[in-house]
Amino acid sequence: MTRQEIETWLREEDEEILSELWERADRVRSETVGEEVHLRGLIEFSNHCERNCTYCGIRKGNRRLSRYRMSTEEILECAQLARRLGYGTVVLQSGQDEQFPAEWLAEVIREIKGATGLAVTLSVGERSERELRLWREAGADRYLLRFETSDLTLYRRIHPPLRGRSPDRIAQLRLMRELGFEIGSGVMIGIPGQSYSSLAADISLFGELDLDMIGVGPYIPHPDTPLSRVRSPLPPGEQVPAVDVMTYKVIALSRLVCPEANIPATTALATVNPREGRALGLSRGANVIMPNITPACYRRLYDIYPGKAGPAETPEECHARLLALLQSLGRRPGVGPGSRRRSRQPHSYPVG
Repeated sequence: MTRQEIETWLREEDEEILSELWERADRVRSETVGEEVHLRGLIEFSNHCERNCTYCGIRKGNRRLSRYRMSTEEILECAQLARRLGYGTVVLQSGQDEQFPAEWLAEVIREIKGATGLAVTLSVGERSERELRLWREAGADRYLLRFETSDLTLYRRIHPPLRGRSPDRIAQLRLMRELGFEIGSGVMIGIPGQSYSSLAADISLFGELDLDMIGVGPYIPHPDTPLSRVRSPLPPGEQVPAVDVMTYKVIALSRLVCPEANIPATTALATVNPREGRALGLSRGANVIMPNITPACYRRLYDIYPGKAGPAETPEECHARLLALLQSLGRRPGVGPGSRRRSRQPHSYPVG
């Protein structure tokens, strides 16, 4: 699929034509990853961050936010809960927190693996090769690092660099793959200044990187960030809207570009469309949900965007609701770690 073909789909607004895209993506999802929906327990273990990304509520410059770091014991309790609920993976997520020692996180990974046998996904920002190698050797299975946009001008506008740190997240993803991680990335949809052509380039890049995981969600402005006060510099008709239907398009196109990837119906999608956001995501190419199992006292402080879906639910209540959702869709919860299923033959699916 060419970038122009991808952009044509992104601009499409006819519901009847779009229904063909939804059906095609759902068929490819069924053929490649099956009817299972893998549930990954999300543990947001630190909201400290060294970065000042202009869109994120936990940015270093947000002085209104109370900061926290979970202890090893608290993280292990969450991992044990994930195992009791039947999840095959825990996702350890934080801001770009450089105050915790890499060796500490390596020991946490070893303890989770030893006590639960769960797969471990890391999402802790841009890190050195030494740290990545240490965590991989400790047993981490996957690494998620969203590049947010492949438009370098827009990227630099929203991601002020850290001193002495290369901002090349694509190079980092390739390094992670060399080290043996399954790699995941993704983008925000509707960032002020994001054009249809740049979003099409992002989706094309998913295929070039042959991503194992793809996470996409709508941009949700946070009032305590600079980007929330910025208007798009693009002319009318060129700015990508931050709406749920655009996210469904990106999920569906991502499924066609990377048929075997694990693709979540994200919390951000459920936030902008509480009634049916996740259900529509799952019916248009997604096969993963990441229920938040962070203790409630911390969950509200991981404030990357406002109004996050499900803040008052217990993990058990959330789990029961998700099981009911899967049953209503004729899908079933996944068993085991839910790693990427690699086929021997390349897939080729028409999209035009």
